[in-house]
Amino acid sequence: MDGLLEEARAGDALFRPVRAGNPFEETVERLLQAIKLGVVAPGERLPSERDLAARLSVSRVTLREAIRALTEAGYVESRRGRYGGTFVNERLPKPRRVGPRKLAKELGGGLDDALILRSALEVGAAEAAAARDLGPAERAHLERCLADTAAAKLADYRRMDSRLHLAIAEVSGSPSLTTAVADVRMRLNALLDAIPLLERNIEHSDKQHQAVIDAILAADPPAARQAMQEHLAGTAALLRAFLT
Repeated sequence: MDGLLEEARAGDALFRPVRAGNPFEETVERLLQAIKLGVVAPGERLPSERDLAARLSVSRVTLREAIRALTEAGYVESRRGRYGGTFVNERLPKPRRVGPRKLAKELGGGLDDALILRSALEVGAAEAAAARDLGPAERAHLERCLADTAAAKLADYRRMDSRLHLAIAEVSGSPSLTTAVADVRMRLNALLDAIPLLERNIEHSDKQHQAVIDAILAADPPAARQAMQEHLAGTAALLRAFLT
């Protein structure tokens, strides 16, 4: 039950009402966020159409069009019957691979913008999480996401890494911050997908993740802030090395 409560919290942040201007496009974006950031894992079922439409404040026709688009793109499948619904595919489409030079040209000044925004949001999230009196469910949620990331296969690592960072934002106590972290993480993943996953870097990243979570669980905001700053600085250096 505790796990369900934590997933509901993430869903509250991602499945928020869409803007009135382009409900179809934003509905697709929200559903993709939930899938790509690991809130709804491969093989798991999305919330019901009735629930999703209400939470996103869109018509069921718009929601069905968005689900149809994701089905055609290979992200979800619909199943009939008593235990039917819309399920995330076990195998997700591979991200678009773009050469570093081409991506840097497409981004313009977007790399520094994304990295600065990420640092401001995620360092603050770690500090805020460490300053709260976390309940047993929140502590277990962080530990579970940490363990899942450390045990992830190479193909799943980026998604589980995203889920861990989103979990830190979730336990900060600010749904708005969780939403902002999810948005910037989607931008960051587009950058990370353009560079290789390095085993040594993953090992170092796992140690830094442990330091961040240890500081949060120890209720030590300065240590959580410093650990997250060091972790993000390493990722930023790697991205700049490959993309500039």
